[in-house]
Amino acid sequence: MKLQWKKLLLCEAIPLAVGGASALLTRGSMAKYPLLHRPPLSPPGWIFPVVWTALFAMMGLASYLAATFHAPKDRVRSALNFYGAQLLVNFLWPTLFFTMERFLIAFLWLVLLWVLVFVTWRKFRGISAPAGRLLLPYLAWLTFAAYLNMGVYLLN
Repeated sequence: MKLQWKKLLLCEAIPLAVGGASALLTRGSMAKYPLLHRPPLSPPGWIFPVVWTALFAMMGLASYLAATFHAPKDRVRSALNFYGAQLLVNFLWPTLFFTMERFLIAFLWLVLLWVLVFVTWRKFRGISAPAGRLLLPYLAWLTFAAYLNMGVYLLN
C-alpha cells in the first residue's frame, strides 16, 4: 500500500486539532487540578498534555490505517463514524471536568467515551489489526482516567 501523505496529515491533524481546541477552552481551569483532593496514583498535571498528545497522534494514525485499508466502504464509514463520535465526546469531557467541575457527570461522560472508543477499536481492528492496536493505549488511559475522575468525585 502506497503512503498517502495528504490523507495521513489530515488524519493526524483532526484529532490533534480536537485536543488542542479542547485544551485551549480549559487551559485556565487546569490551575485548579493541583488543588483538588486526588486519589492515589494521580500523576502531576504536566503529564496530561504529554499523554494526550501521544494518544491523539496514535488515533490519527489509526484512523488513517482504517480509512486507507482495502475494506468494504460501509465498514470503513461505520468505523470512522464511531471514531468521529468519540472525538466529539472526548472534546467535551475536559469542559465538564475542569471548567464546570461536574465530576460525576464527567465520569458518566467518560464511560460513554470509553464505550465509543471500545466500539471504534473493534471496528478498526476488524479493518486493520494495526489500527486496532493503536487504540489500545487510549482505552487503557481512559480506564485510568475514569479511576482518577471517580476518585476526584468521591474526594471532593
